[in-house]
Amino acid sequence: QVQLEESGGGAVQAGGSLRLSCVASGRTFSDYAMGWFRQAPGKEREFVSAISWSGKGTYYAGSVKGRFDISRDNAKNTIYLQMNSPTPEDTAVYYCARDKGRRSYYIDSYYLSPHNYAYWGQGTQVTVSS
Repeated sequence: QVQLEESGGGAVQAGGSLRLSCVASGRTFSDYAMGWFRQAPGKEREFVSAISWSGKGTYYAGSVKGRFDISRDNAKNTIYLQMNSPTPEDTAVYYCARDKGRRSYYIDSYYLSPHNYAYWGQGTQVTVSS
């Protein structure tokens, strides 16, 4: 069973920065694409960003593109989400997730659906104040 654990959330002022981390258990971390999603109160879970298993492909929601940066460190079984210039609209619980398919190639839209991810972390709260 794969376990994912997010960290790095907290309170930040608009225009600041925050880096989220997600550590995965298991020995095949490098074979899977990983994603970040978020859920604000009263809203559905939405895609934020994803990175392919090779690390060569990165994908972003339009609302965060140019502000957030996703990366992975396979030696540490960890992905990161660097959040720059956050706004109060970025306030949410952030979840990391692992893809269902091993060493798979997809069209860009594949990464947007939470249904394509098999494992999820418990989430970390990010609160951005104005």
